[in-house]
Formats: sequence, structure tokens, C-alpha cells
Amino acid sequence: MILTPFEWTIAKRYMMPGRGETFIALVAGISLAAVMLGVAALVIVMSVMNGFRAELLDKIVGLNGHAIVQAYGGKLDNWQDILQDIRKTPGVVRASPLIEQPLLTSFNGRVEAILLRGNTQSDIARLKDKVVAGDISQLKPGASEVAIGARLAENIGARVGDTITIINPAGRSTPFGTVPRQVGYRVAALFEVGVYDYDQSFVVMPIQDAQTLLLTGDTIGMIEVKTTDADKVTQILAPIKRELAGRVVVSDWKTINASLFEALAVERVAMFVVLSIIVLVAVFNILSSLIMLVRAKTRDIAIMRTMGATRRSLMKIFVTTGFVVGALGTVAGLALGFTFLFFRQSVVNGIQLVTGIQLWDPSIRFLSELPSRTDPWEVLTICVMALVLSFLATLYPALKAASTDPVQVLRYE
Repeated sequence: MILTPFEWTIAKRYMMPGRGETFIALVAGISLAAVMLGVAALVIVMSVMNGFRAELLDKIVGLNGHAIVQAYGGKLDNWQDILQDIRKTPGVVRASPLIEQPLLTSFNGRVEAILLRGNTQSDIARLKDKVVAGDISQLKPGASEVAIGARLAENIGARVGDTITIINPAGRSTPFGTVPRQVGYRVAALFEVGVYDYDQSFVVMPIQDAQTLLLTGDTIGMIEVKTTDADKVTQILAPIKRELAGRVVVSDWKTINASLFEALAVERVAMFVVLSIIVLVAVFNILSSLIMLVRAKTRDIAIMRTMGATRRSLMKIFVTTGFVVGALGTVAGLALGFTFLFFRQSVVNGIQLVTGIQLWDPSIRFLSELPSRTDPWEVLTICVMALVLSFLATLYPALKAASTDPVQVLRYE
């Protein structure tokens, strides 16, 4: 839609109503602000939801791999052969033996439930960038040293260099019953994965030490698998699932965390629909302000018609007037949304400081900080939606203005 200089001049004049038209200007301003807030809310919420899912997936997959191969009964006896078969499977990047067992730990009279992880040296080395205190390279077989989550350290009051006691309730059998096995380990490092549940429960040690503590001999609990594509893990591991059917259970990250990620997907769609209503309300404001503008400018429209202005020109004038309000609101909304996302953690911390209310509780939200990941295609969809709705809102008032009969309007002037 190309405007002539005449049409653009009139449209600019109508965008800034004069005296006696303050109410119309107020409604137009409210419309612009409403579009801005609607677009900003959509950009912020969708980016945070995307960031939450992506960060959660990265952290969960980064620590647990894309899939777990576990034997019925929890013990893989011939795990070396199975491990080699998995490593030879096309699409598998890494496969590592893993022991994971819920136990107890105590320090200075405090007892906490933990999840013991026995990892290979290469897997332990991958935690190096997560270490917040100490040196994780000190974790060597037979050294009786462990790395524990930062939140767990806070809960039991342990620091690097302290010795904690790990309790295995399924200890040795004696004539007097089963005696829990208690072994002391020096804390060599504290790590922070960023997922609250992991940081408050995980204790990592070499897999050989875990086997000794659990009295399992040369067996492991499971094999951790990482593939080339997390979204195609089911197809990649299908041959292994068929080959080892009846002997092992193959669980991918989608299955293990199905309820969590399904809930996130439903919430994401629901938030998009609900927040889109804000933009729809703003569009109705544009519609009402244009209707009032057309009624206020009826005499001007009639005069322009008598001077040779076509119905098409009048339509273009009023469509442009309303569409510019929507476009300005969209641009302002994008600017507001991206500004908020850039300073999101500072904003959350500031609100928490002023109100004294903890808005982002890691124990509930899983992650330590408010995440964000903006999808350009989603932003484009939001912009197109706002602009299309703004355009549609201008059609009825523009048609009304174009259908004005100058004879009827000027007859009694």
C-alpha cells in the first residue's frame, strides 16, 4: 500500500488530534501502550519459558546423558560387553558406566538423604567447569575423596577439607542382623550444576570407590548414553533396545522427565493464548479510537470527497492512521521486552529486595536463576500477529469513512 503525499499528510495530521480531540488522543495513546505491553509480555514470557526448558534440558542431559540403559534388578553383570555394543551403535557419541544409589550422609550430627553417583574419571573431569570450591581432579580411585553439591554442603555445614560419613543401610549381614556400612570421605570439591535438586543431593566419587562402598563387586547399575541428537535418541537407540530386549530397560530423557516437559509444553501454549488476549484487547482500543476519529472528522471527509479524494484514498488514510499506532506499539513492545530480558535477574533481585518476597525460589523452580532464550521465529510470529490484528482493526472504520456521503453531510452545513 503506497501513499501519495496528500494521503500521508492527512494521515499524519490525524495521528496527532488537535484541540477538542483530547479524548481521541488519550484512547489512541492507551491503544499504543496496550499493544506495547501485550507484545512485551509475550516476548518476555515466551523467552523465559523457552529458556527454562532449554536450561533444564541442558543441565539434566549434561549430567545424566540422553538415555540410561539399566538391567532388570538394577545390576549389570556383563556390562563391559553391553557397553561395547552401545558404543558401536551409529549416533552414539559417548557411553559410560554409572552407579547411582540413594544413601545417607552425616556431618556434625546432621543427616541428609543423598544420591551417590559413581562415575568414571572422564565423567568426573566433565564436572570441572561446575566446581565452585576445591579441586575435583583429586577424586581418584582409593583416595576416599568425594565432590558434593553446593546446596548439600550448606545443608550439612560441610566445607572443602571436611570429612563426611556416607551411610549404606544395606551393609554386611552378621549374626545380629544387618549392620549399616559407614565410611568417611574427605570433601575434595563443591560443585553447582544449577538444578536445585541435584545440587542438594548429589555426591560424586570414582566408580571403583562406589562399588566398594556398596559391596557390589565388579557390577554397575546402569550405562549413561549421549547421542548426536537429543530429540532423536529413541530412533538412535532402537537397535540396542531390540537387541537387548528382556535383559535391559532403555529409558531416554523424554521418558524419565516426561511429566515435567509435558507440563512445560502445556503451560507454554496456555501462556501464549492468554497473553495474546492482551494484544486483542489493545486492537479493540485501536478500533474504538478510529471509530471516534471518523465520527469527529466526518465534515473533513465530506470536504475531501467534494475536492476529488477517492474512497480508496480515504481508506488508505485511516488504515495508515490506525496501523501506525499498532506498529509503534509493536516496536516499543519489542524494545521493552528485550530490555527486561537483558536485566531480568537484576529486576527479580530488586523486586525481592524491595518487597522481601522471594520470587524465584530455586527449590521450587529447579534452576538457580531466571533463564531466557529468545526464539527469533517466535518473536517474528508475535510481531506479525500484532501487526495483522492492528491492520484488521482499521478496516471497519476505514470502510465507514470511505462510504461517507458528502451530500448528506454538507446539506445542513
